[in-house]
Amino acid sequence: MRTKHTFRLPPDLGLKLADYASRKRVPQAHIVETALASFLSPDASERLEGALGRRLDRLVRQVERLERDVTISSEALALFVRFWLTTTPSLPDGAQQAAQAKGRERYEGFVDALGRRLAKGRTLSEEISQDIEPGEGTESGPSSEPV
Repeated sequence: MRTKHTFRLPPDLGLKLADYASRKRVPQAHIVETALASFLSPDASERLEGALGRRLDRLVRQVERLERDVTISSEALALFVRFWLTTTPSLPDGAQQAAQAKGRERYEGFVDALGRRLAKGRTLSEEISQDIEPGEGTESGPSSEPV
C-alpha cells in the first residue's frame, strides 16, 4: 500500500528530474522514492563518510607524491650547485665582464629551452622515471655521489 504525497519542486530541479527519468526510462516517482530512501537511511552518513575518506586518502597520496617530487628536485639542484661550485675556478678580474655577458646569453637560451620544454607538456622527471626501471641502481648500480 502506498501513500500519496504532493510536493512542489523548483523548475530547474523538476527539469533535471524529468530529464534523468527519461534517460533512465524509469518513472519520476521511482527516482524520488529511491533518493528519499537513500537520504533518510541510517547508513547514508556512513556512505558519505566513506566517500569523504576515500577522497581524503587520494588527496594524501597526491600530496605525498608532490612532496617526493619536490624533495628530489631540491636534492638534484643542491647537488648540481655543490658540484658546480667545487669544480668551477674563479675568473680573473679582467674576464668578469665577458663572463657575465656570456652568462646572460646562456641564461636567455636556458629560459627559451625551458619554455619550449614546458610547452610540450612532458617533463624531465617523467622521462627520467620512465628511463629508470624499478630496482635499477639499488645494489648493482653506482652508489657514490659525484662530489
